Amino acid sequence: MRHLPNILSGLRIVLVGVFVWLFTAGRYLPALSVFVFAFFTDVLDGQIARANGWVTNLGKLLDPLADKLMTIAALACISIGKEHRPIYLVLFLLMVVKETLMVLGGLFMAKRKVVAMADWPGKIATGLFAVGVMLTLLSFLSLEVEPWNLYILCAATATAYFALFYYAWTQLKRAFRKEEAPDE
Repeated sequence: MRHLPNILSGLRIVLVGVFVWLFTAGRYLPALSVFVFAFFTDVLDGQIARANGWVTNLGKLLDPLADKLMTIAALACISIGKEHRPIYLVLFLLMVVKETLMVLGGLFMAKRKVVAMADWPGKIATGLFAVGVMLTLLSFLSLEVEPWNLYILCAATATAYFALFYYAWTQLKRAFRKEEAPDE
């Protein structure tokens, strides 16, 4: 049972492919259902891990990786599906840049054997993206959600960039301190 949170994170990674396949096949309601299910497994795996003391370094990497992959995949699908609205492409590209910077920072920290911990700005950004993506997916089902979905996606993007700088300030300091510490 102690591996359940990591199994749920792994399942979310697999669901990224399922989501993309359903979306590109024009099966928007099932794609939305997969996205919602993935979001709830994200909430569940974190609660299970913390409640039972099953937080692992692997989980600290798998969980955000699954979130990032699903968010980027959903934004890519949406930007293609709404190619007549360039704002979706802009939001997608902004997130690709942000996630690339996060991966580079993560690699830098991994070389110093420092594992970043998720913190409140990233969690808020993830929640906002989930709501924004869900609303936008509803628009593919002919429900009128604009401009509210765009407001939420823009807020999510801004919060994600705030999280990037917050993590750079708080987490990278740990990596630099570790680099300066004498070997024991």
